[in-house]
Amino acid sequence: MRKINLQAQYNYLHTKIQTSSPGQLTLMLYTGCIKYLKLAVQSIEIHDMEGKHLNFVKAQNIIDELQSTLIMEYEISKQLYSLYTYINEKLFEANVKLDVKSAEDCIQLLTELRDTWAEALKLISNGEQVGV
Repeated sequence: MRKINLQAQYNYLHTKIQTSSPGQLTLMLYTGCIKYLKLAVQSIEIHDMEGKHLNFVKAQNIIDELQSTLIMEYEISKQLYSLYTYINEKLFEANVKLDVKSAEDCIQLLTELRDTWAEALKLISNGEQVGV
């Protein structure tokens, strides 16, 4: 029964990703990164070093993906690139030094980015102009 549930979840997520717009995919990446960072913090708190490392690496991979999709001809992309570089450095530090504060700072930054992105998507879907 468990195998069927996992397959159903995989199929659902696969379909969701395949049918999402680039904006929705970015929102999902932010949400996933925040989730993995929270799991990394929990792993630090319970002294699960394998879980800590695994979740930090997953979060860093998401940041790398967000960074790789930037179109560098726009000023906002250059600013985001720098911010993502900073976040990745803080995550590396948090992973190596078991630094919950650095991880929580990154969670806060990513939450603000996710919430801003979600608001922009709402405005776009309502036909409003979004100034960048």
